[in-house]
Amino acid sequence: MSTTNGLNLTGVISEAKRIINAHSRHFLALSLLFLLPLSFSIIVYPFLSPPTSILSAYNRITLSDESRVAIPLLYALFFLLFSLFASASITYSTFHGFYGRPVKFVSSIKSILFSFPHLLLTVVIAAIFVGLVCLCLGCLAWLAFNGLLFFGFEIDYDGVFFTVCAVLIAALLVGAVIYVSVEWYLTSVIVVVESNWGFAPLKRSSYLMKGMKRVGISMIALFGLGIGLMSFSCLMLVPNIFSCFRLVPGGAGWMDKVLLVGVCIVQAGVMTLWMLYAVASNVVLFMYCKALHGELALEIAHEFSREYVSLPFDDGKVPHVVYVA
Repeated sequence: MSTTNGLNLTGVISEAKRIINAHSRHFLALSLLFLLPLSFSIIVYPFLSPPTSILSAYNRITLSDESRVAIPLLYALFFLLFSLFASASITYSTFHGFYGRPVKFVSSIKSILFSFPHLLLTVVIAAIFVGLVCLCLGCLAWLAFNGLLFFGFEIDYDGVFFTVCAVLIAALLVGAVIYVSVEWYLTSVIVVVESNWGFAPLKRSSYLMKGMKRVGISMIALFGLGIGLMSFSCLMLVPNIFSCFRLVPGGAGWMDKVLLVGVCIVQAGVMTLWMLYAVASNVVLFMYCKALHGELALEIAHEFSREYVSLPFDDGKVPHVVYVA
Protein backbone atom coordinates (compact mmCIF):
# COMPACT_ATOMS: atom_id res chain seq x y z
CA MET A 1 0.00 0.00 0.00
CA SER A 2 1.28 3.46 -0.83
CA THR A 3 0.33 6.77 0.73
CA THR A 4 -0.10 10.25 -0.68
CA ASN A 5 -0.42 13.40 1.38
CA GLY A 6 0.44 16.08 -1.15
CA LEU A 7 -2.84 17.25 -2.63
CA ASN A 8 -1.24 19.28 -5.41
CA LEU A 9 -0.73 19.24 -9.16
CA THR A 10 2.39 17.07 -8.94
CA GLY A 11 0.60 14.53 -6.79
CA VAL A 12 -2.37 14.40 -9.16
CA ILE A 13 -0.22 13.80 -12.24
CA SER A 14 1.98 11.26 -10.43
CA GLU A 15 -1.05 9.26 -9.32
CA ALA A 16 -2.55 9.42 -12.82
CA LYS A 17 0.74 8.17 -14.24
CA ARG A 18 0.81 5.28 -11.73
CA ILE A 19 -2.68 4.15 -12.74
CA ILE A 20 -1.97 4.44 -16.47
CA ASN A 21 1.32 2.54 -16.18
CA ALA A 22 -0.37 -0.20 -14.14
CA HIS A 23 -2.89 -0.76 -16.95
CA SER A 24 -0.87 0.47 -19.91
CA ARG A 25 -2.36 -1.88 -22.52
CA HIS A 26 -5.89 -1.09 -21.45
CA PHE A 27 -5.42 2.68 -21.67
CA LEU A 28 -3.51 2.31 -24.92
CA ALA A 29 -6.48 0.51 -26.46
CA LEU A 30 -8.93 3.17 -25.28
CA SER A 31 -6.63 5.94 -26.52
CA LEU A 32 -6.30 4.37 -29.97
CA LEU A 33 -10.05 3.86 -30.16
CA PHE A 34 -11.27 7.29 -29.01
CA LEU A 35 -8.46 9.82 -28.48
CA LEU A 36 -6.30 9.20 -31.54
CA PRO A 37 -9.20 9.92 -33.95
CA LEU A 38 -9.75 13.19 -32.10
CA SER A 39 -6.10 14.13 -32.47
CA PHE A 40 -6.04 13.32 -36.18
CA SER A 41 -9.31 15.19 -36.73
CA ILE A 42 -7.69 18.35 -35.35
CA ILE A 43 -4.98 18.00 -37.99
CA VAL A 44 -7.28 17.01 -40.85
CA TYR A 45 -10.13 19.46 -40.26
CA PRO A 46 -8.28 22.56 -41.56
CA PHE A 47 -8.14 20.83 -44.97
CA LEU A 48 -11.94 20.59 -45.02
CA SER A 49 -12.85 23.79 -43.21
CA PRO A 50 -14.53 26.24 -45.61
CA PRO A 51 -12.99 29.39 -44.10
CA THR A 52 -9.43 28.08 -44.51
CA SER A 53 -7.44 30.70 -46.40
CA ILE A 54 -5.34 28.05 -48.12
CA LEU A 55 -8.38 26.65 -49.92
CA SER A 56 -9.66 30.03 -51.04
CA ALA A 57 -6.22 31.33 -51.96
CA TYR A 58 -5.37 28.59 -54.44
CA ASN A 59 -8.91 27.73 -55.60
CA ARG A 60 -8.08 24.05 -55.71
CA ILE A 61 -11.23 22.89 -53.91
CA THR A 62 -14.71 24.24 -54.54
CA LEU A 63 -17.33 23.64 -51.85
CA SER A 64 -21.05 23.97 -52.29
CA ASP A 65 -23.13 26.04 -49.89
CA GLU A 66 -24.46 22.83 -48.33
CA SER A 67 -20.94 21.56 -47.74
CA ARG A 68 -19.88 24.81 -46.12
CA VAL A 69 -22.59 24.25 -43.50
CA ALA A 70 -22.48 20.46 -43.26
CA ILE A 71 -18.74 20.01 -42.77
CA PRO A 72 -18.44 22.11 -39.58
CA LEU A 73 -21.61 20.55 -38.15
CA LEU A 74 -20.44 17.00 -38.88
CA TYR A 75 -17.02 17.75 -37.42
CA ALA A 76 -18.57 19.26 -34.28
CA LEU A 77 -20.80 16.19 -33.89
CA PHE A 78 -17.86 13.84 -34.41
CA PHE A 79 -15.71 15.73 -31.91
CA LEU A 80 -18.50 15.82 -29.30
CA LEU A 81 -19.30 12.11 -29.60
CA PHE A 82 -15.72 10.88 -29.42
CA SER A 83 -14.92 13.29 -26.58
CA LEU A 84 -17.82 11.93 -24.53
CA PHE A 85 -16.94 8.32 -25.43
CA ALA A 86 -13.35 8.88 -24.31
CA SER A 87 -14.38 10.72 -21.15
CA ALA A 88 -16.82 7.98 -20.11
CA SER A 89 -14.55 4.99 -20.75
CA ILE A 90 -11.27 6.45 -19.46
CA THR A 91 -12.96 7.93 -16.38
CA TYR A 92 -14.53 4.56 -15.56
CA SER A 93 -11.20 2.76 -15.99
CA THR A 94 -9.19 5.30 -13.99
CA PHE A 95 -11.70 5.25 -11.13
CA HIS A 96 -11.51 1.46 -10.80
CA GLY A 97 -7.76 1.51 -11.31
CA PHE A 98 -7.42 3.93 -8.40
CA TYR A 99 -8.84 1.30 -6.07
CA GLY A 100 -6.82 -1.50 -7.61
CA ARG A 101 -9.89 -3.20 -9.03
CA PRO A 102 -9.67 -5.23 -12.23
CA VAL A 103 -9.92 -3.00 -15.27
CA LYS A 104 -11.54 -4.73 -18.23
CA PHE A 105 -11.85 -3.34 -21.73
CA VAL A 106 -15.38 -4.68 -22.28
CA SER A 107 -16.59 -3.14 -19.02
CA SER A 108 -15.13 0.22 -19.99
CA ILE A 109 -16.91 0.12 -23.33
CA LYS A 110 -20.18 -0.87 -21.65
CA SER A 111 -19.84 2.10 -19.30
CA ILE A 112 -20.30 4.38 -22.31
CA LEU A 113 -23.85 3.08 -22.79
CA PHE A 114 -24.81 4.10 -19.26
CA SER A 115 -22.87 7.37 -19.03
CA PHE A 116 -23.24 8.84 -22.52
CA PRO A 117 -26.87 10.07 -22.24
CA HIS A 118 -26.19 11.67 -18.85
CA LEU A 119 -22.96 13.25 -20.08
CA LEU A 120 -24.65 14.64 -23.17
CA LEU A 121 -27.56 16.16 -21.25
CA THR A 122 -25.23 17.65 -18.65
CA VAL A 123 -22.98 19.16 -21.34
CA VAL A 124 -26.01 20.70 -23.06
CA ILE A 125 -27.28 22.18 -19.77
CA ALA A 126 -23.83 23.56 -18.91
CA ALA A 127 -23.42 25.04 -22.41
CA ILE A 128 -26.83 26.72 -22.20
CA PHE A 129 -25.93 28.20 -18.81
CA VAL A 130 -22.57 29.52 -20.03
CA GLY A 131 -24.24 30.90 -23.14
CA LEU A 132 -26.82 32.73 -21.03
CA VAL A 133 -24.08 34.22 -18.86
CA CYS A 134 -22.19 35.47 -21.92
CA LEU A 135 -25.43 36.77 -23.42
CA CYS A 136 -26.28 38.69 -20.25
CA LEU A 137 -22.83 40.29 -20.15
CA GLY A 138 -23.14 41.21 -23.82
CA CYS A 139 -26.59 42.74 -23.27
CA LEU A 140 -25.31 44.76 -20.31
CA ALA A 141 -22.46 46.09 -22.42
CA TRP A 142 -24.86 46.95 -25.24
CA LEU A 143 -27.21 48.74 -22.84
CA ALA A 144 -24.30 50.66 -21.30
CA PHE A 145 -23.07 51.96 -24.66
CA ASN A 146 -26.55 52.82 -25.87
CA GLY A 147 -27.20 54.54 -22.54
CA LEU A 148 -24.18 56.75 -23.11
CA LEU A 149 -25.41 57.57 -26.61
CA PHE A 150 -28.89 58.31 -25.26
CA PHE A 151 -27.52 60.87 -22.79
CA GLY A 152 -25.60 62.65 -25.53
CA PHE A 153 -22.12 61.16 -25.15
CA GLU A 154 -20.16 60.74 -28.34
CA ILE A 155 -18.19 57.51 -28.65
CA ASP A 156 -15.16 57.31 -30.89
CA TYR A 157 -15.06 53.66 -31.95
CA ASP A 158 -11.43 54.10 -32.97
CA GLY A 159 -10.49 55.86 -29.75
CA VAL A 160 -8.82 54.68 -26.55
CA PHE A 161 -12.02 54.73 -24.47
CA PHE A 162 -13.86 52.29 -26.70
CA THR A 163 -10.78 50.04 -26.95
CA VAL A 164 -10.36 49.93 -23.16
CA CYS A 165 -14.05 49.17 -22.68
CA ALA A 166 -13.93 46.39 -25.27
CA VAL A 167 -10.87 44.86 -23.57
CA LEU A 168 -12.57 45.03 -20.15
CA ILE A 169 -15.72 43.35 -21.50
CA ALA A 170 -13.63 40.62 -23.14
CA ALA A 171 -11.70 40.15 -19.87
CA LEU A 172 -14.99 39.80 -17.97
CA LEU A 173 -16.20 37.17 -20.42
CA VAL A 174 -12.95 35.22 -20.21
CA GLY A 175 -12.91 35.51 -16.42
CA ALA A 176 -16.50 34.27 -16.19
CA VAL A 177 -15.73 31.28 -18.44
CA ILE A 178 -12.59 30.41 -16.43
CA TYR A 179 -14.48 30.70 -13.14
CA VAL A 180 -17.25 28.42 -14.35
CA SER A 181 -14.70 25.99 -15.80
CA VAL A 182 -12.94 25.69 -12.44
CA GLU A 183 -16.20 25.32 -10.52
CA TRP A 184 -17.45 22.60 -12.87
CA TYR A 185 -14.11 20.93 -13.54
CA LEU A 186 -15.18 17.62 -11.96
CA THR A 187 -18.59 17.45 -13.62
CA SER A 188 -17.79 14.72 -16.15
CA VAL A 189 -16.22 12.52 -13.48
CA ILE A 190 -19.22 12.93 -11.19
CA VAL A 191 -21.61 12.03 -14.01
CA VAL A 192 -19.73 8.81 -14.75
CA VAL A 193 -18.79 7.75 -11.24
CA GLU A 194 -21.85 8.85 -9.27
CA SER A 195 -24.44 8.47 -12.06
CA ASN A 196 -25.78 12.01 -11.63
CA TRP A 197 -26.80 14.32 -14.43
CA GLY A 198 -28.24 17.76 -15.02
CA PHE A 199 -27.60 20.46 -12.42
CA ALA A 200 -26.72 17.96 -9.66
CA PRO A 201 -23.16 17.21 -10.88
CA LEU A 202 -22.57 20.93 -11.46
CA LYS A 203 -23.43 21.71 -7.83
CA ARG A 204 -21.50 18.69 -6.63
CA SER A 205 -18.40 19.76 -8.54
CA SER A 206 -18.61 23.28 -7.14
CA TYR A 207 -18.74 21.83 -3.62
CA LEU A 208 -15.83 19.43 -4.09
CA MET A 209 -13.60 22.05 -5.71
CA LYS A 210 -13.60 24.15 -2.54
CA GLY A 211 -10.02 24.19 -1.30
CA MET A 212 -8.67 22.72 -4.56
CA LYS A 213 -9.34 25.55 -7.00
CA ARG A 214 -5.66 26.39 -7.37
CA VAL A 215 -4.99 22.83 -8.48
CA GLY A 216 -7.96 23.05 -10.85
CA ILE A 217 -6.65 26.29 -12.39
CA SER A 218 -3.20 24.72 -12.75
CA MET A 219 -4.66 21.70 -14.51
CA ILE A 220 -6.72 23.87 -16.87
CA ALA A 221 -3.59 25.87 -17.69
CA LEU A 222 -1.43 22.77 -18.14
CA PHE A 223 -3.75 20.58 -20.17
CA GLY A 224 -6.01 23.20 -21.74
CA LEU A 225 -3.25 25.48 -22.94
CA GLY A 226 -1.12 22.48 -23.90
CA ILE A 227 -3.80 21.00 -26.15
CA GLY A 228 -4.61 24.49 -27.45
CA LEU A 229 -1.01 25.18 -28.43
CA MET A 230 -0.67 21.79 -30.10
CA SER A 231 -3.89 22.43 -32.03
CA PHE A 232 -2.57 25.83 -33.11
CA SER A 233 0.68 24.27 -34.28
CA CYS A 234 -1.38 21.83 -36.37
CA LEU A 235 -2.99 24.80 -38.10
CA MET A 236 0.47 26.11 -38.86
CA LEU A 237 1.25 22.85 -40.64
CA VAL A 238 -1.58 23.29 -43.13
CA PRO A 239 0.32 25.49 -45.64
CA ASN A 240 3.28 23.10 -45.58
CA ILE A 241 1.03 20.09 -46.11
CA PHE A 242 -0.67 21.71 -49.09
CA SER A 243 2.70 22.58 -50.60
CA CYS A 244 4.14 19.17 -49.82
CA PHE A 245 1.47 17.24 -51.66
CA ARG A 246 1.51 19.57 -54.65
CA LEU A 247 -1.88 21.15 -54.07
CA VAL A 248 -0.01 24.38 -54.68
CA PRO A 249 2.81 25.04 -57.13
CA GLY A 250 6.30 24.03 -56.12
CA GLY A 251 5.50 20.92 -54.07
CA ALA A 252 8.31 19.24 -52.19
CA GLY A 253 10.00 15.91 -52.86
CA TRP A 254 9.19 12.53 -51.34
CA MET A 255 11.65 12.97 -48.46
CA ASP A 256 9.89 16.14 -47.35
CA LYS A 257 6.55 14.36 -47.66
CA VAL A 258 7.70 11.49 -45.43
CA LEU A 259 9.14 13.94 -42.92
CA LEU A 260 5.98 16.03 -42.77
CA VAL A 261 3.73 12.98 -42.43
CA GLY A 262 6.01 11.74 -39.65
CA VAL A 263 5.70 15.08 -37.86
CA CYS A 264 1.91 14.88 -38.08
CA ILE A 265 1.88 11.34 -36.70
CA VAL A 266 4.18 12.26 -33.81
CA GLN A 267 2.12 15.34 -33.03
CA ALA A 268 -1.09 13.32 -33.06
CA GLY A 269 0.52 10.78 -30.72
CA VAL A 270 1.69 13.45 -28.27
CA MET A 271 -1.74 15.11 -28.31
CA THR A 272 -3.38 11.72 -27.66
CA LEU A 273 -1.14 11.08 -24.66
CA TRP A 274 -1.82 14.60 -23.37
CA MET A 275 -5.57 14.05 -23.60
CA LEU A 276 -5.26 10.71 -21.81
CA TYR A 277 -3.42 12.29 -18.89
CA ALA A 278 -5.93 15.14 -18.81
CA VAL A 279 -8.88 12.77 -18.33
CA ALA A 280 -7.06 10.48 -15.88
CA SER A 281 -5.79 13.43 -13.83
CA ASN A 282 -9.33 14.76 -13.66
CA VAL A 283 -10.43 11.52 -11.98
CA VAL A 284 -7.52 11.63 -9.54
CA LEU A 285 -8.37 15.23 -8.64
CA PHE A 286 -11.92 14.07 -7.94
CA MET A 287 -10.61 11.46 -5.50
CA TYR A 288 -8.31 14.01 -3.84
CA CYS A 289 -11.21 16.43 -3.43
CA LYS A 290 -13.26 13.68 -1.80
CA ALA A 291 -10.36 12.97 0.55
CA LEU A 292 -10.12 16.67 1.41
CA HIS A 293 -13.82 16.71 2.32
CA GLY A 294 -13.58 13.53 4.36
CA GLU A 295 -15.62 11.40 1.96
CA LEU A 296 -12.94 8.93 0.93
CA ALA A 297 -12.25 7.25 4.28
CA LEU A 298 -15.47 5.18 4.29
CA GLU A 299 -14.94 4.10 0.70
CA ILE A 300 -11.38 3.02 1.45
CA ALA A 301 -12.58 1.09 4.50
CA HIS A 302 -15.22 -0.59 2.36
CA GLU A 303 -12.60 -1.60 -0.18
CA PHE A 304 -10.37 -3.11 2.49
CA SER A 305 -13.32 -5.00 3.99
CA ARG A 306 -13.31 -7.19 0.90
CA GLU A 307 -11.11 -10.21 0.53
CA TYR A 308 -8.18 -9.71 -1.83
CA VAL A 309 -5.81 -12.24 -3.33
CA SER A 310 -2.36 -10.81 -4.12
CA LEU A 311 -0.64 -12.15 -7.21
CA PRO A 312 2.98 -11.62 -8.25
CA PHE A 313 2.00 -9.59 -11.32
CA ASP A 314 -0.36 -7.31 -9.37
CA ASP A 315 2.48 -5.00 -8.32
CA GLY A 316 1.48 -1.42 -8.98
CA LYS A 317 -2.23 -2.24 -9.02
CA VAL A 318 -2.88 -2.14 -5.27
CA PRO A 319 -5.34 0.35 -3.78
CA HIS A 320 -3.91 3.81 -3.27
CA VAL A 321 -4.82 5.56 -0.02
CA VAL A 322 -5.08 9.34 0.14
CA TYR A 323 -5.16 11.23 3.40
CA VAL A 324 -4.93 14.86 4.40
CA ALA A 325 -2.42 15.68 7.10
